[in-house]
Order: sequence, then structure tokens, then C-alpha cells
Amino acid sequence: MIASHPAIDSRKYAKLLVKTLPAVIETEEQNKRMLREVERLIDKGQDNLSPEEETLFKLMTVLIEDFEEQHYQLNTATPVTILKELMAARDLQPKDLWEVFGSKSLTSEIHNGNRDISKSKAKALAEFFHVSAELFI
Repeated sequence: MIASHPAIDSRKYAKLLVKTLPAVIETEEQNKRMLREVERLIDKGQDNLSPEEETLFKLMTVLIEDFEEQHYQLNTATPVTILKELMAARDLQPKDLWEVFGSKSLTSEIHNGNRDISKSKAKALAEFFHVSAELFI
């Protein structure tokens, strides 16, 4: 499968796989570890990722989404409940979203359920958490 992607160096990719050990996620601890690996790549910046890192990023994202889809039951939750679950899964506090929402007060109002999440803020949250904006609408 890797050989069919001409931009991937299989030796470099194998080293990344050995370092990160991506596997089907079965526990919250494994999910948090995988999220840390994904965040490390995000911090590097999408334009700075090698083809091997980009491939690994996509794989880990699929593994995380699969785990969270099975364990968080997001389809029956409200946008604020979804937000809180995603925050809890990543050990985030409301202050960690001040930049996403643009202010401390707006973050507090949304987090406490006193204000709905606007479409523009749903898009910002989707980008921040790497999920669909529809979760927050």
C-alpha cells in the first residue's frame, strides 16, 4: 500500500511508525497518547510535514475518530456537550479556547450553555478539534 504512494519513503515512514506505534485505540489513555502525537504534528504546521508525517497524521486521525465515535456517542449530544467531551478528552480548560472564541466572556457563556455556538465559531472549533463543524451546530 505504501509503495503505491510515490512520495512516501518506506524507511522513513517505518521509523515514524515504530516511534508512534499507531494501533486501534481501545482505552482513554491510548486515545490521549494518540492525541498528543497528532498535536505534535499539528504544532509542526501542515506545510512543514513530510509526506511520511502527513500519512501518519491521517492514519492517527482515523484511529482517534473511530475511538471517539464509539465511545463519546456524539450523535445524541448537544453542541455544548460535544464541546465539553472533546475538551475533556484533550484535558483542556475553557481558557484554552479563549483564542478560538475570541474572548473569555464568550467562551464562558458558551461553555455554561448560556449562549449558542454560532456557525463561524462552529467552524473555528471544528478546525481546532479536527472534527466536522456540524457537531457544534
